[in-house]
Amino acid sequence: MSVTIYHNPRCSKSRETLALLQDRGIEPEIVEYLETPLDEAGLRDLIARLGISARDLLRTGEAEYKALGLADKSLDEATLVAAMAAHPKLMQRPVVTANGKAALGRPPEAVLDIL
Repeated sequence: MSVTIYHNPRCSKSRETLALLQDRGIEPEIVEYLETPLDEAGLRDLIARLGISARDLLRTGEAEYKALGLADKSLDEATLVAAMAAHPKLMQRPVVTANGKAALGRPPEAVLDIL
């Protein structure tokens, strides 16, 4: 089984999720998405696998969220995805993919459902 974690080592939930996987003997591919950001196509694929909207993947507490006016409910999915591609800090973390599915590790145990 191929497992990938979109990881930010500075984030406690991301570290907890990685440790949870490793404690179960799973060594995921680790993608530090701030260093290797997803492009728009990759983000759209991830959003589809999560079964959420682009807005649901946004981190609303980031300065970029406010600066870019992303709270505007009239913004479409394409605009939100483009913003996350240009500013990867805007993406919720961590996200784990496995078996063609994805899960947001908030709480970390939520990722166990896709394994």
